Amino acid sequence: MRLPDFEAWAMFAAVVEHRSFTDAAKALSLSKATVSKAVTRLEEHLDTSLFNRTSRRLALTESGRRLADHAARILAEGQAAEEAARDETAELSGTVRLGAPMTFGLLRVAPLVAEFTKMHPLVDVDLHLSDARIDIVEMGLDATIRIADMPDSSLRARRLADVMLHVVASPGYLDARGRPSHPSDLGAHDCLCYSNVPQPDVWRFSGPGQQNVVVQVRSRITVNSGEAMLPALRTGVGIARLPDFIVGEGIASGELEEILTDWRPPPFGIHLVTPPSRLRPARVDALLDYLTRHHGC
Repeated sequence: MRLPDFEAWAMFAAVVEHRSFTDAAKALSLSKATVSKAVTRLEEHLDTSLFNRTSRRLALTESGRRLADHAARILAEGQAAEEAARDETAELSGTVRLGAPMTFGLLRVAPLVAEFTKMHPLVDVDLHLSDARIDIVEMGLDATIRIADMPDSSLRARRLADVMLHVVASPGYLDARGRPSHPSDLGAHDCLCYSNVPQPDVWRFSGPGQQNVVVQVRSRITVNSGEAMLPALRTGVGIARLPDFIVGEGIASGELEEILTDWRPPPFGIHLVTPPSRLRPARVDALLDYLTRHHGC
């Protein structure tokens, strides 16, 4: 039986993670030629191309995309096995690559990352903030935080907490246009919609007597960042559904007014999402455990 070329698989995973043969070689403390030869060797063994290479661009082929997840697991499990073999009292070190939504990341995740890195001075954290749905394997992330319903997938997801949504507008808008008393009244109003969901202009509510109502709203502004809705909300453009960590202060100060308080949009879950493998470097587990204990969401 011929053993898999684990070294070549690991180098392929590093090139995918760094999106560059040069950067992967630097990260591995190897020459670019060594990494390139290993990937070429793997391609010849698999009888398929893993990358489309030009002088300016490196892109995964369809075969490369299908195999990138397997390669990432081989690399991660190898790193985890080596760390497990080290003295358990050894200080954590290395880089953890973590993703998070933009506003939630700024307000809730970044302070925790700062505290964690202060506690573990040899651990570096590469924090990627984006409201777009990202492929954590292709991005080379160790984990990401998602605020969304989680579809079935090969990824592992741990639910940390629920995020409650509030339906809000400025008092000026509501004085001018009226205060909806039922979700169906929203059809006569202008709304601000969040685009990173399957149906931005379809709003669902649960209300008294376990009633469920689905309303299609008119979107004046559709945007992929909840925080970007705040200027339009404050100036009275329309009504929005937003989480507490974005509108909580505005509601408390009276700058924004919450409406339809008897009718609640379904909550979104805050999930900690990781690649399929259960084996992770100790530094990654330590950060994920810290976020789980202190999510404060």
